[in-house]
Amino acid sequence: MHMNALLLATAVALSSLTPAAAAGELFGPGVISTGLAETSSAFSPDGHTVYFMRSDFSEKDDTILVSHLNGKQWSIPDVAPFSGQWHDSEPAMSPDGKRLYFVSNRPVTPGGEPLTVEMAGQHYPGTNLWYVELQASGQWGAPVHVDGAMNDGNQVYNPSIAANGNIYFSAHRPDSGKFYQVYVARRTASGYAAPERLDLGDPTQNRMDPGIDPGERFIVFASAGPDSLGSADIYISYRGTDGQWSKPEHLPGDINSTGLENAPVVGPGFGDLYLSSSRSDAPTYPKPQDTLMSLQHRLASALNGSRNIWHFDISEILKAHGIDH
Repeated sequence: MHMNALLLATAVALSSLTPAAAAGELFGPGVISTGLAETSSAFSPDGHTVYFMRSDFSEKDDTILVSHLNGKQWSIPDVAPFSGQWHDSEPAMSPDGKRLYFVSNRPVTPGGEPLTVEMAGQHYPGTNLWYVELQASGQWGAPVHVDGAMNDGNQVYNPSIAANGNIYFSAHRPDSGKFYQVYVARRTASGYAAPERLDLGDPTQNRMDPGIDPGERFIVFASAGPDSLGSADIYISYRGTDGQWSKPEHLPGDINSTGLENAPVVGPGFGDLYLSSSRSDAPTYPKPQDTLMSLQHRLASALNGSRNIWHFDISEILKAHGIDH
């Protein structure tokens, strides 16, 4: 057999041994996932409440919403009680449900100026990490700013919380070079240690939006690697017994597309993976003759190229790596 043919046959054989994720489904079509931009889901421990970000198509008007599961239907979302005035996004629930973290450009001190950041001569809303804490009444308390080194630089994104309190996030910091990288701030008896950059492969590529397994056995994140199908795809890395992270693996099946995939979240059930995707239901040409009504309906639909939230089941992938619960 010719060497190239042999390599191709070997690759095909190996790929057949890699479990694929179950086919994905659009999350809450028409209610949560709409023709606007939705991303960054955060679930209560029982899976009956979800917080997420909704924005305009250009994603300049970010707000955190909340929806509740009534039977098998998600309720029409409301603006979360701590959001609606500032550029708030990327909610993340602690595994015990007692804290909900998010990022915001709101002033650190009351009456101050909103946070901004400059990149390549352009000014954007800055982001610091905040949280709200569950009160005895069952309501969220007032937002609390997370003080310390995690918020250095006003470019903190997509927090994700482990069961031991460690906070994973992506950021642009002095040791991240020209790209965003993933960091962890470890919980200590006196607060949080200085953030450490995770070794997740080539640091000359963006590593963004970590979703940590509560037990820190694996992490999912977004990156644009050489095997990416689109502008960013979802990868997974496993933590070894020595505490080191394995070489990131491009998640198989329909998880990734030629669109943008990011903001992966480990859901409340085993194998649940939620992510944001800009995959669209683009027409083929010639398309059926449109009327104004059919055109506007399609352009306003969830699959119009805006980001939506999708759900996948990666339980078989995890089981293949010895993770079964």
